[in-house]
Amino acid sequence: MIAFVRGTVTSVADDHAVVDVGGVGLSVLCGPRTLSELRPGAPAQVATALVVREDSLTLFGFVDEEERQAFEVLQSVSGIGPRTAQAVLAVLTVDQLRTAVASDDLVTLSKPPGIGRKGAARIALELKDRLGAPSSVAAAPIPADDWATPVVDGLVALGWPLRDARAATEAVRGEAEAVLAEGGHPSVPGLLRSALRHLDRA
Repeated sequence: MIAFVRGTVTSVADDHAVVDVGGVGLSVLCGPRTLSELRPGAPAQVATALVVREDSLTLFGFVDEEERQAFEVLQSVSGIGPRTAQAVLAVLTVDQLRTAVASDDLVTLSKPPGIGRKGAARIALELKDRLGAPSSVAAAPIPADDWATPVVDGLVALGWPLRDARAATEAVRGEAEAVLAEGGHPSVPGLLRSALRHLDRA
């Protein structure tokens, strides 16, 4: 695997850039975000993935290693090849993709070209727990309580969709507020167990 290329950018086109690596010009297929950071004549390091086919060797380039890893994971979804995976990442950032998968947001997942409703459903199903939690989880519009955010984060870390994690957190709000009314501090582990029981019943 070629994890990255480092050299001087010699040209930038609509869908690829050429990087001079030790006197060899490597053509790297890139999305708009990656291309926007490359300048002809300037040095660059581009995270890459080499896709090998019977009649071709194609190098895909990415903004960073995180995007490259998302590209690899996307291709594990039935019906999604490298071109479609790159198209997804051209429309959605990695964090937007994680958020959409975590919340089963099929509308957002259907936005990239080549991804219909069925494709979006496959992505949401097959990538659950495989992309990691979105960094926006902590900033999501959940109740601003000391106990609520870690309960939601804990549920997401255990594999529950963000939408379900929020609902379960709300379901145990009464338990937390009862402790607060008595002057105590809600136990996050205890509330997490209660939220899990609520999800199991649901």
